[in-house]
Amino acid sequence: MIFVNLPVTDLEESKAFYSAIGATNNPQFTDETAAMMSFSEAVNVMLLTHEKYNQFTSKKIVDAKSQSEVLLALSRDNRGAVDAITEKARQAGAVIDPTPQQDYGFMYGRSFEDPDGHIWEVMWMDVEAAQAAMAGETAEA
Repeated sequence: MIFVNLPVTDLEESKAFYSAIGATNNPQFTDETAAMMSFSEAVNVMLLTHEKYNQFTSKKIVDAKSQSEVLLALSRDNRGAVDAITEKARQAGAVIDPTPQQDYGFMYGRSFEDPDGHIWEVMWMDVEAAQAAMAGETAEA
């Protein structure tokens, strides 16, 4: 399992955003300072108010709208699913494709920026085709 902890300025707005793109709230780990949003049994996002986040670190919280500390990535089952979550993010108010779109045939990726500026990259890859492409590059070298 992975838990991505994100500082947020408006917990309710962030919960609504992540719900809109397909995450499910786990009320067992949600209160007025934090919300657990699950994309799957293995991928969870903990949305933390700044006050709550500061209980875990003394470091300054960066402004993700103007600075970058991390790029987060989710994989999807196909190209259509990449576009679907990106469209849901757009409808929920996200900035769409703040990083360059990627389309290599065997790999496809897009991105969105949540209300606090955290960038999520969403990608699909045909592993067999990617391995074949990489094997071809190795043979040419």
